Amino acid sequence: MATYVISDLHLSFGTNKPMNVFGDKWNDYENRIKKDWVKKVTANDFVIIAGDVSWATYLDEALEDFKWIDSLPGTKIILKGNHDYWWETVTKMNRFLEDNDIHSIMFLYNNCIETDEYLLCGTRYWSNEDNMDNEKIFNREIQRAKISLDFANSKNNELINGGKESKQIIMCTHYPPDERILNELKQYNIYKWIYAHIHSNYEEHIANTGDLPSYLTSCDFLNFQLIRI
Repeated sequence: MATYVISDLHLSFGTNKPMNVFGDKWNDYENRIKKDWVKKVTANDFVIIAGDVSWATYLDEALEDFKWIDSLPGTKIILKGNHDYWWETVTKMNRFLEDNDIHSIMFLYNNCIETDEYLLCGTRYWSNEDNMDNEKIFNREIQRAKISLDFANSKNNELINGGKESKQIIMCTHYPPDERILNELKQYNIYKWIYAHIHSNYEEHIANTGDLPSYLTSCDFLNFQLIRI
């Protein structure tokens, strides 16, 4: 069983926002992702999508995008991105998927998701570029990250007390990590960091996480191919 990552799918099967307006590299990108996905991922694997899943404004507008994701193999773990305006409470989103017979998608939000290999934690995080440079938003996102990581620590304690080995923690954010969040979360034993959001000047935006392995997973950066972590 393996864990793969890819992000910023910006699907628009239920809306009319084609990504090729941002350049020819986006031509037919959905089929390119699908071809690679089907080749690599099995039904027992997990795929993390670290935000910007759909251009839909409302949840019902995202249905065709969810159906497309659901049709692909594996269990998909979705994180909120800055363009996921359709995002509702986890209860509403889970009910929406259930009502539409979609069963392979899970939401990473104020929780921790256990896979066979890892404990997955995450939050959208924060960025100056969207005029989100106030302490209220930053502190809210830090608290969500800590809630998620605390769930992971509790799960590892349960595993250890049950005579099992603990699992490594994967931290996921939509925005790239920076020094502030790394300092806030340095007490947690994070194994690897997944982030997304960047669509140009990639090398300038690669996160400096020191000895902590990190992965930029924007699909255009990955040439529309999943990578295994």
